[in-house]
Amino acid sequence: MKGGKKMKVEDVMRRDVHTVWAETSLKHVAAMLSEHGIGGMPVIDPDERPLGVISKADIVIKERAKIPRRGLRVLLRRNQPDTVAAKVNARTAGDAMSAPAITIDPWMPLPLAVERMLAEGINRLPVVEHERLVGIVTRHDLVRAFARSDAELESEIRRDALEGLSWTDEIEVEIRNGEVTLRGQVDSVFDARALPIQVRHVLGVVSVDSELSGWDPDSRRQVAIDTHL
Repeated sequence: MKGGKKMKVEDVMRRDVHTVWAETSLKHVAAMLSEHGIGGMPVIDPDERPLGVISKADIVIKERAKIPRRGLRVLLRRNQPDTVAAKVNARTAGDAMSAPAITIDPWMPLPLAVERMLAEGINRLPVVEHERLVGIVTRHDLVRAFARSDAELESEIRRDALEGLSWTDEIEVEIRNGEVTLRGQVDSVFDARALPIQVRHVLGVVSVDSELSGWDPDSRRQVAIDTHL
């Protein structure tokens, strides 16, 4: 895992991706998921473009009769009878997969992958470059990134969040168990408000306690800004 810079998807994604064709039988998909100990995989076309994602949940829906209706809706994370019926009758990966594939680019900042997974209620994102599959990032990969050491977090904060500021020597950064404390002086009250927000978005930061002062053009004096995120 790379440190000292803002983390991107490519820093944590897995490049060796297990995939299946749309025509692959569900029996074979289930065998692959079990053999490799994974929860899902991309379904690709002959040009290695992801068409969708097939997961254990998609296969379990075949056992609909054994699942209470409410539990099935939770499993699908949506109430779409047509989708349920298609998955129940599915015989191939293409029939059962969740489509279209929700993807992300390798150069995207890692927090964006977090936001996309949470917003879509999914556990994995195929990573594409020029529409072709180049990797995959899962919630497990994000947890590993979140578990970075305080030293790695401080390195990223100093080399990314503080980059471009004129008063970096006047800013004290202390981190303990992911909890960041900022103290010192920055150029303006705008920087004093913006810097804690930027630091809070660094993956692995748990909280930010900031007391920064900056020049306020309205009052023409230094103003202290307290921020707790």
